[in-house]
Amino acid sequence: MHTTNTLRRTAIAVLTAATLGLAPTALADTGHQGPSWRAAWAASPQAPTAPFTANWSQQGFENQTVRQVVRVTTGGTRARIELTNRYGSTPLRITGATVARTAEGGAVRPGSVRQLRFDGSASVTVPAGGTLLSDAANLPVEAFGSLTVTLYLAEKTGPATFHHISSATSYRADGDHRGDLTGTAFRETSASWYFLSGVEVTGGRDSARRNGVVTFGDSITDGVGSTVDADNRYPDALAERLAEAGRPRAVVNHGIAGNQVVNDTTWAGEKALTRFRQDALAEPGARTVIVLEGINDIGGSTSTFPAPPTPDVSAERLIAGHRALIREAHAKGLRIVGATLTPIKGSFYDSPANEAKREAVNDWIRTSGAYDAVVDFDRAVADPADPDRILPAYDSGDGIHPNDAGYEAMADAVDLNEL
Repeated sequence: MHTTNTLRRTAIAVLTAATLGLAPTALADTGHQGPSWRAAWAASPQAPTAPFTANWSQQGFENQTVRQVVRVTTGGTRARIELTNRYGSTPLRITGATVARTAEGGAVRPGSVRQLRFDGSASVTVPAGGTLLSDAANLPVEAFGSLTVTLYLAEKTGPATFHHISSATSYRADGDHRGDLTGTAFRETSASWYFLSGVEVTGGRDSARRNGVVTFGDSITDGVGSTVDADNRYPDALAERLAEAGRPRAVVNHGIAGNQVVNDTTWAGEKALTRFRQDALAEPGARTVIVLEGINDIGGSTSTFPAPPTPDVSAERLIAGHRALIREAHAKGLRIVGATLTPIKGSFYDSPANEAKREAVNDWIRTSGAYDAVVDFDRAVADPADPDRILPAYDSGDGIHPNDAGYEAMADAVDLNEL
């Protein structure tokens, strides 16, 4: 590793403060025409489920306020949010919403709270299956700054479209607390995001640049095994590394724990072949996609947790799936980088047959030339003395998911010139 997270983030803070030069605009506007918007944060939507730990998705909300904290990776003079009801069976009524700069926990910084509007209205209904954007909020945002989005849901929502593993704390309170500065009323917490699927920014020095990076994959992109509320997923570390190198670019995360390339699952969502276009390829301002996915297709056919096994997938079928993703990215004019599948020895996916498939897929990724570039995450985190196993110093404890140090090693393995 070329720096520790602490040193890297100190350098980034100085850099962004010196270079952003953000100034508030006089008025908020609808933002649906004119300005050039770019993705600053994202989370892939999922249908309500609770395969691992309890969350609020299945029961939904009624007369409750949900407060969610996200860290953006690029700045701008204005911001807007994306709300999703992709997996809702009924219209979703948002009675009111605010965005603010984050303080500690569920608190927000005084003077930063902005009421969000939707085509000029303080409330909005998101159709079943739909997604919509708020109007632009007059809130200058710095790269690597944390925003708190607060939704007041007065009416019964029914089961909630959400993102299951956020590695971040969300907060809930009874009644309407969208404008609260303190987090006192928010006595319940969850490690998921609800209805919130994106933050976009406009303005600032990068307003005309189309150079964003979308990271697409499963739990190892999602950040399972990283420290909660520390923003230590590999996409976070990659964004920090780009900024530290004087080449700042937005990096947004479209990982879903358990997701597969060619199989839908009852708990990890639609297969990558289905969701790739709607999640990864639709992000405004994106130039490059990094794909790290396939280990669940391989291991899911032999695992019985947290759901019955999925259909067996050959290395050839998995490679065909990757080729389909490459074609879709190229059709949209995007560069696509393939990532090798990381070690599974000693994990719940470990078997000779699964290892043979992993090695076959990795050999294809490295040598086929199908991807525009390759990042070798496998070798970045493998134990040199036992290359089929993750290095103990990088292991979160289950033999498959990296810890914070492992995710930083992955980010360090990316050739910035290939993005």
